[in-house]
Amino acid sequence: MRRSLVVLIAVSAAVTTCIALAAPAGSMPRSAMGSGAREKPRAIVFSAEGNNLNAYDSVPPFRRQRVITTRADDPKGLDINAQICFFPGVKRGDTKWFIAGEDTGQPNPPQGWGIFQLKGKRIGHLQAKEIGKLTPTYQGSADNAENYGCGFLRDGRVLTTDVGNQASGNGDGQLIVWFPPFNRTRVRYCKVDTGIATAGSILVKHDTVYLASARPPTAGVWRYTGPFPTSNTAAGGCGKRDVTGAPLADSVHKKLFIPTGGSVVSPNALTRSPRGYYVSSVINGVIAEFDEHGKFLRNVLQPAAGDTLGATPYRTGTPLGIGVDDKGDLFYADIGIVISADGVGPGDHTGTVRRIHFVHGRPQPPQTMKRHLDFPDGIGILEPR
Repeated sequence: MRRSLVVLIAVSAAVTTCIALAAPAGSMPRSAMGSGAREKPRAIVFSAEGNNLNAYDSVPPFRRQRVITTRADDPKGLDINAQICFFPGVKRGDTKWFIAGEDTGQPNPPQGWGIFQLKGKRIGHLQAKEIGKLTPTYQGSADNAENYGCGFLRDGRVLTTDVGNQASGNGDGQLIVWFPPFNRTRVRYCKVDTGIATAGSILVKHDTVYLASARPPTAGVWRYTGPFPTSNTAAGGCGKRDVTGAPLADSVHKKLFIPTGGSVVSPNALTRSPRGYYVSSVINGVIAEFDEHGKFLRNVLQPAAGDTLGATPYRTGTPLGIGVDDKGDLFYADIGIVISADGVGPGDHTGTVRRIHFVHGRPQPPQTMKRHLDFPDGIGILEPR
């Protein structure tokens, strides 16, 4: 199980100082869901949990299919985790490609990111097959250097992050750019940054890369601007070597975009919003919205007044991975953090996957798509096109 990644949330004092502003919990009223007429095809929501990969209809009743089963339950299975990203433009009929964290058998072979071919368009008819894997070197973090983020530059280069140290120690999470072809197990790459404290998810807009970091001294959302390396050679802007001997970019161009603070205690993941960006803060159960310039606008999810973290999670959950569909619905993977004798971390079967629907721009109470989950940590959205 992927228990070590929980320490992303261990921002010590934040547990006792978390913000608990009013937000109702429960299910969305039927009137907010329409008349019940059959809707046009909608997005499919993917989320890894318990090392399985699940897919959900994005509208009630949220039908679910287990697309990939964990190795613990199936000798031919795989252990899937983290953010899920669908390749833009790679489609033949009903076939798409996607990336997900894949750490089957770690540490031998080491954890990495699987490249998968997905067939089918509807829940109950989806089939995934691994066709490649991205496996870099890691910085030797005290914690297991978990895979997490993924994204794409416009020309098809792939981006990934790994978490690195999660609770203490130097920031040694990584941002890596990978070069095609990807349908193989030996894929060329160049490391862009090797000093990120608890690196989280990635969002790419017009080849500008936004990356969440959950822990000081780099806590916040960072904006990376190109040019990014075009190969793993000096001619491609990758003429250095890191401490592991792996290719390293000659330079990195980054700037803090959204600092930590206010309601965002531990920036863990981000995705687009109609006015800019949503950012999740797992330790205090918040999803905040920021504008295109990184200015705070509002919280769209937060614990209700008086709701505290303890032996049971916040009633609205502890959001880690987030994603938005083309209709504007916001989905989040709640890892179900509790406080127990073992410390702060996900409880047994306390995770959920949820949807926030908006009516006239106002977030409605989150709907639970599936509960009693173990460590749902990432979200991916597949649109029906």
